[in-house]
Amino acid sequence: MNNKSNEKPHSVGHNPRHQCLIYDGPPSQQLPAIAATIKQKLEEGHRCLYLNSRPMVAGLRSCLATIGLDVESELAKNRLILSSEPIVSADGGLDVDLLLQKLEDTLDQALKDGYQGLWATGDMTWEFGSEKNFHKLMEYEYRLEALFHRRKELHGICQYHQDTLPREASKQALRTHPTLFINETLSRLNPNYVPPAD
Repeated sequence: MNNKSNEKPHSVGHNPRHQCLIYDGPPSQQLPAIAATIKQKLEEGHRCLYLNSRPMVAGLRSCLATIGLDVESELAKNRLILSSEPIVSADGGLDVDLLLQKLEDTLDQALKDGYQGLWATGDMTWEFGSEKNFHKLMEYEYRLEALFHRRKELHGICQYHQDTLPREASKQALRTHPTLFINETLSRLNPNYVPPAD
């Protein structure tokens, strides 16, 4: 992550659930930390969901195999879900209601299947596709944070690639995430976080 602040990262005392990863440079550089986090969350009893483009999904599979995860077995057992299928409305646009409903449905199914919860991560550039409506992004993130408040079994990381998103999107991200993801063992409390209204 490209941290412009002079403040040094530190471990978050509690288990951070809704995190933000803001970074520059090739997205592939983030895959080792994401893969290590997925392996950790699987070991803790979570179902893991990764949403991104086909090349990034392929790269993650490779990273997971490198660190000793039997990817095919995890996929077959449905403990691990890797998807490059965008969640869009019937007209092909971003549907915030649909996106949040599918996420909560996936969480409910994970709990029904006996998991501790759902850990999910997605790249915001990929999730929003060609629709660059960042008012919807702000709406999505605030409503997602409200969902995290309501559903304690949900964990995840929203990925913001600054090379492909306007700077305003990163500023919005800082307002809607309580913690910043540094790596699989380190998070930083976000001083810019604004909790959602009840």
